[in-house]
Amino acid sequence: MQKSKLNLITRRGFLDRSMKVSMGIAMATLTDIPFVVKRALAEGNIGLNGKKLLFIFLRGANDSLNSVIPIRDSAYVDFDTTSANFGKSTNRPNIVIPPDQLTDYSTTGPCDFPISASPTAATFSYAKAIRTGNGFAALHPSLKFLAPVYNAGDLALIHRVGYPNQSRSHFDSQNYWENGAPNNKLVTDGIFHRAMIQSGLANTAPLTGISIQSALPRILQGNGAAMTNLSDPTRYDLLGIPHTGGDLKADAAIKNANLYPFSGKMNREFLGLQYENLSSTLPIFASIGFSDSTNTYKDADVDGTGATGTDGDDDFYYLFPTSNAKNGGYALHGNDTSKYVIDTGGYSLFTNLKAASLILNQTDAIVAGTEFSGFDTHNNQGSVTGGHANLQRRIGWAMYSLRKFFKIYGKNGTTPMTGAKVSWDDLIVVTLSEFGRTSIQNGSFGTDHAEAGVMFMAGGGLKGYGKPGGNGLYACSTGGSVPWQTGQAGSMFGAGGRYLKRAVDYRQVLGKLIRDHLGASQNQLNQIIPGYANPTENLIIGGNSIDGTPILSESALSFI
Repeated sequence: MQKSKLNLITRRGFLDRSMKVSMGIAMATLTDIPFVVKRALAEGNIGLNGKKLLFIFLRGANDSLNSVIPIRDSAYVDFDTTSANFGKSTNRPNIVIPPDQLTDYSTTGPCDFPISASPTAATFSYAKAIRTGNGFAALHPSLKFLAPVYNAGDLALIHRVGYPNQSRSHFDSQNYWENGAPNNKLVTDGIFHRAMIQSGLANTAPLTGISIQSALPRILQGNGAAMTNLSDPTRYDLLGIPHTGGDLKADAAIKNANLYPFSGKMNREFLGLQYENLSSTLPIFASIGFSDSTNTYKDADVDGTGATGTDGDDDFYYLFPTSNAKNGGYALHGNDTSKYVIDTGGYSLFTNLKAASLILNQTDAIVAGTEFSGFDTHNNQGSVTGGHANLQRRIGWAMYSLRKFFKIYGKNGTTPMTGAKVSWDDLIVVTLSEFGRTSIQNGSFGTDHAEAGVMFMAGGGLKGYGKPGGNGLYACSTGGSVPWQTGQAGSMFGAGGRYLKRAVDYRQVLGKLIRDHLGASQNQLNQIIPGYANPTENLIIGGNSIDGTPILSESALSFI
């Protein structure tokens, strides 16, 4: 029986066949296409269940051992409180994050939230590892704003994440994380691009996947549909053409250009679709307040406890710090730089995160994301303070602020924006980074390229700390089917004798997000991430991966 070709119909093809002369008439006719044809006979519920995803790529390879810290591992730090070497590290003498001798890191419970001692104290005045309450791990003090998210059950930290036969090339490993096919350079399209294609909406809606950064990342690239990238959300410009709402001639020129037939080549319909998306997308962006003057989103509860002022401040903090005046309590405390919540180098990131949040909340886009770099910390990485600490302050405040933005201004929020389309319970924020760093510091007081790392994930629908069946921290404890082995012969040196050994495949994490959150079927997921269709990968059942390294089963990653 011949396979149906209904799934080949695109809007451009429909226009050709309908023989409409006017683009306006043709676009109106699109509303009559049956829903099943619009979705290209897609399975699953991607784009239909109201679930969305925001990704942040940490370019350069984050040092996960100083993010989510195995504080009870003697290979990381001396934990003998009776020893003169307590808090010192043989392997990381200059970059170690020391434990607090007054804290019992072996106890379980909520994550600690170090508060400032007084209104004049620095926002990040605590200089020890923060107890996570899982009995083994701790957080870098720069990540203190993860604690309120963690304690609300809206955070999942996945440690020891990597992939088989790990590459330690930035370019190659970033490519593999984004194309979903480790060690395969022939796969040129990205995981989220394929997810949008599988949704069946990529060729019927102007916005499905979008990035806000210098160029469209590989994770959204592909030849099946036109994804969107904004290099500057405050001054957007697509193909050199600004918004045409106030210029009827320019608007007509774009529409008329789309009526000219393209040569009969494979991408003819795709080129037509790009023009259609262009004319549809520009008015959408014009209605969104990307400029910094609209950055009025605030939160008074900067301690995350429900009471105002217990951190020493009775002030409203801006959720998206994009200038000194909007950076924590800086302006509110006489331009005191110690009251910043992020370093001043992070303003562009929060400009982009604001744009991504507004797009997800005010359009039908399903996936949005951005990136920031600086994690290639070979030299003078720093310890409690320094370059790496500054980068992590951005991560911590990003998770905290995004949660607050959608809980206040999102769908069903306390003060929802007009037309808000997504709630915090329907959004998941996830970070990616190409690999971790060496377990031993180098001679330049930094770290080099290594293997397994950590993924940060936040969302109201996550089953984190305190939620039934949930867990705030995975693969960073001495229990479970793939326990963390301590000591010089343990997990920190389990790969090559100098790298943290993986226990989770990053495709398992992204796969669960795409299937169990966004709504893909297992059959769709097999096509989005080819490893799921390969029985030797064991991405669902875990056990021994193709290079012989034991990994957790998907069921052990119960964050959804």
